[in-house]
Amino acid sequence: MSTSSHRRSLAALLAATLFSLGVCAAGAAEDAVVIPPPAADEAAGPGTETAIFAGGCFWGVQGVFQHVKGVESAVSGYAGGDAKTAQYETVSAGSTGHAESVQVKFDPKQVSYGKLLQIFFSVAHNPTQLNFQGPDRGTQYRSALFVSDPQQRKVAESYISQLDKAHVFSQPIVTKVSETTGFYPAEAYHQDFLTLNPTYPYIVYNDLPKIENLKSLFPADYRGKPVLVLKAKG
Repeated sequence: MSTSSHRRSLAALLAATLFSLGVCAAGAAEDAVVIPPPAADEAAGPGTETAIFAGGCFWGVQGVFQHVKGVESAVSGYAGGDAKTAQYETVSAGSTGHAESVQVKFDPKQVSYGKLLQIFFSVAHNPTQLNFQGPDRGTQYRSALFVSDPQQRKVAESYISQLDKAHVFSQPIVTKVSETTGFYPAEAYHQDFLTLNPTYPYIVYNDLPKIENLKSLFPADYRGKPVLVLKAKG
């Protein structure tokens, strides 16, 4: 079993123990943070735009974006390393340069890049945690944005600066912004994991609260029926 798989198994065991004690909801996930929208955002352009987000285990990040209106697809995968090392067991060793990531394709006329960033920082993960999220540890779980053009970089860096200056988080944001050098979809069994495994203890404990936070904090952007990878391929 890989180190990553072992940690997730431990998290699942912990969750199952908490369930038996009747405390499954207490501290189940990182608390959502109410944050202002970005002061500077992209103008809506024609066609579909692509952005890549990394914020811990891709199961939860993918699940969040699949429930956002205007998102046309959200695919779990790997970014930041080479194609030859873009396999789960190899990435889980923590030395490939890859981060577990989610490639989001969206209609900028329905949802802006800035809005996706607001959701990412608010409910999808904790951007102040360096190289870990929840029970998962390692650089493969780092907080990162892989931008596809100078405009995305400008919006992302400006927003991070805005949030840090406003001290909306108790610690500085550690999210790194870098150019996209490649995105490699994860294995099929990782796709749509949250939707397909809603009772899996890791999902219940760490990720389902994120969906509830999205619904609560961003009701105008939430959609109940997620856009799924495997259904789209089928």
